[in-house]
This record gives sequence, C-alpha cells and structure tokens, in this order.
Amino acid sequence: MRRLPRSGRIGAAIVFTVMVLALLSLFWTPYDPTQVAPASRLEGPSLSHLLGTDRYGRDVFSQIMVGSRITLFVGLIAVTIAGVLGIPLGVLAGMRGGAVETFVMRGADLMLAFPALLLAIISGAVFGASTTSAMLAIGVAGIPGFARVARAGTLQVVSRDFVAASRSSRVPEPVIAIRHVLPNISGMLIVQASVAFALAILAEAALSFLGLGTPPPEPSWGRMLQSAQASLGVHPMLAVWPGLAIAVTVLGFNLLGDGIRDANDPRVEMEHA
Repeated sequence: MRRLPRSGRIGAAIVFTVMVLALLSLFWTPYDPTQVAPASRLEGPSLSHLLGTDRYGRDVFSQIMVGSRITLFVGLIAVTIAGVLGIPLGVLAGMRGGAVETFVMRGADLMLAFPALLLAIISGAVFGASTTSAMLAIGVAGIPGFARVARAGTLQVVSRDFVAASRSSRVPEPVIAIRHVLPNISGMLIVQASVAFALAILAEAALSFLGLGTPPPEPSWGRMLQSAQASLGVHPMLAVWPGLAIAVTVLGFNLLGDGIRDANDPRVEMEHA
C-alpha cells in the first residue's frame, strides 16, 4: 500500500484527535459533564469554560469529550456487528454462487428496506431506548453493505489462477477463504469499515436527537443538539459545538476511507507515476 494522500492524512489526524479525547475522558474532564450548576448557566466561552455552559450550567467541552467516547463506542460495536455478520455472508455468496448467492443477496436487499432509524424505533419500542438498542440497530442495518462489498471482492479473487489451483488440489473452501480471499479483499473492507463508521456516527446522533439512543444523563452529541433547541434564541453556539463535532468526525472518517482506497488503488499509482 502506498503512503496515504494528504486528504487521508488529514482524516487520520482528525480520527486520532477524537480518539485521544475519548480516551482522555475515561480518566479526566475539566468538569463533571452531568453536574448541574444553575449559577453558571448559559455562559459564553472563557478560560474557565472553553466552550461555555449549557442551560443547566454544565460544561460543554466536558460533554463533548464524553460524547466522543459514546460516539466511538457505538460506532465501533455497530461496525463490528455489521462486519462479523456481513463479511462471511458476502464471501460465502461469492465463493458458492448459484442459489446460495441469490439467497444471500436477496436477503441483503430485503434488509436494505429497513434503515437503522426504523430498526431503532422498533428496538426501542420493544426493549426501551438505550445505547445497546442503538448499536444493534445500526449494526444490523450495516450488514448488507459489508456483504455486498465482500461478495464483489470475492468474485474478483476466485477468478484468479491461484484459487483455481487450490480448488484443483482439493483445498477446503474455508481454507481458501481464509488464506486467499480475505487477505486480498482486506483493503476494500477497511474502506467499507471507515465509511460505515461515519454513517454509524450520523445514525447515533440522529437516534440520540430523537430520544432513541443513549439515555440521560450520559452526554451524547445528538442529545446535546436536541437540548440546544430550547436555547437557540439566546445561545445558538450550544448547537454549533456538537454539530461541528459530528461534522468534523464524519469528515475525518470519510477522508481516511478515501485515502486508504486511493492508497490501495493501482490506477491512482499509475496516474502519479
């Protein structure tokens, strides 16, 4: 793989910064993000409160830090669920073909009819709104994307001579998948994971905004946006900070995914040669 292009390095820097904030929030935040302080409500940015305070007097920067942890955790678990279930299905469809491929891909098409938001509403109605239900809904909704990418990559790999040689030598299909298919499609799967992570961040923010995600008092960027609605007239920056955090983080993952894709694409290398 070639060196990441500039956009990919910018994306990697953004993702790294968000990860550092999330890890740091496990041990330290400037203030308790759930501590109500009526005397300090709706303060502007200052040395004592870098991003100001909300209508309850809670420090906004501390909430952003803890919200990054929730966002990355939900995204990580959701993408893991989607990848662990979607990748084997896609590889199976690509290697077996025929009725198996038709069944798997039509099942993926059917799942696309149920977006993450709808699944979260159903899950919230059955199990109650929670971080777990949001992770499961987002993860299940991401399975078709991984299955499609894995199938497309598998079809390219199984048409090569070394796979035909392995099959003629009666090497078991699972061994071929692990030894030949997965290493050769890992690049595109990493790109899909970065894109799915960005989509999971947006989905988690939307679910929290609607009250279907992480329950209070745990801070989340989506619920910070929802809470800021009551103060837009007097303190519009309360909506800017979490909105900016969501936008920049999603941009970072998208740039990173594009950079990894370009670094793995031989056509890009030929253009720069």
